[in-house]
Amino acid sequence: MADVSPIDVQKALKGAEYPASGEDLVSVAKSNGAEDTVVKKHQSSGSKRYDGPDEVQKAIFGSGGKS
Repeated sequence: MADVSPIDVQKALKGAEYPASGEDLVSVAKSNGAEDTVVKKHQSSGSKRYDGPDEVQKAIFGSGGKS
């Protein structure tokens, strides 16, 4: 998988409870069997706390959450 899509991120975070830390989301992604590229996107997104999935999308993909 060369690029990570917003759908990949949504699948990786299925069941996540917000607000959540970046570490929490990485743990959820790993538990959901996310590919390494998706996990790395979460680890490198830079934000420490997320109030919801929209904030995760913005942190990973920029405004709008679409690639």
